[in-house]
Amino acid sequence: FFTFKMKRITSPAMQRSWSAASQCAPKPQQRLQQTRRYTCIFCQHRPQTTPDPSPQSRHRLIPASTVRRQHSAPRSPLPKKESLVPQTHYEFFPVSLAAGPPPQGPFEIDLKALRQEFLQLQSKAHPDLHPAEQKRRAEALSSRINEAYKTLQDPLRRAQYLLSLRGMDVAEDETAKVDDPDLLMEVLETRETIEEAETEDDLLPLKEINERRIGQSGKVLEEAFGKDDLERAKEEAVKLRYWVNIKESLVAWEKGKPVVLIH
Repeated sequence: FFTFKMKRITSPAMQRSWSAASQCAPKPQQRLQQTRRYTCIFCQHRPQTTPDPSPQSRHRLIPASTVRRQHSAPRSPLPKKESLVPQTHYEFFPVSLAAGPPPQGPFEIDLKALRQEFLQLQSKAHPDLHPAEQKRRAEALSSRINEAYKTLQDPLRRAQYLLSLRGMDVAEDETAKVDDPDLLMEVLETRETIEEAETEDDLLPLKEINERRIGQSGKVLEEAFGKDDLERAKEEAVKLRYWVNIKESLVAWEKGKPVVLIH
């Protein structure tokens, strides 16, 4: 049997058939040129033969030319993260303080409009209205809105804040005093009047006088900041601090209680 099989394989007819088939078949290099090249999107290998596009294949194959175009395309830069938090107290209130701080905007502000916008901002920034992952950020924003409102609604704190923006820290400067003997004498006499009062009715005329002092200082600050006269604004802010301390002493008055004016 073995001899018979060898004869069949090596017969002249079979050899002629194999020779004809080999002449018609393409050479290995021709097969590689005719084969379309594919690239795996995960491993990015280029197989030498066409892969089996069976559904069992885990990798999706795309043409190599497509991958080259994707890699050669320029990447657009990521957008820069812009700060959405205002940098000054005035920027928290773009409606009521649209003109901004002096000298562009006025020193005097509409307190009613400021409070209305403040309540609207707090209704949106309240921590209870935000999810748990944003509560801390909402608390920080709400705190800054509160600080901005408290500062801007008070003329003295507003003046001190505006001066601090220009590098003049009047609020923390204990040596900032007014070298005006008449002013110092007026402050001392006011303190004695408060201490000698028997009833609150005795302080009513003094309250009216002090309110006029505060109003006059506001006008001076309006003019000084409008002209960008920082030295005059600083001097008047120190003077206003005396009148505000007197106002606080009048509000907290008690019979026989000593009066301490912090200036």
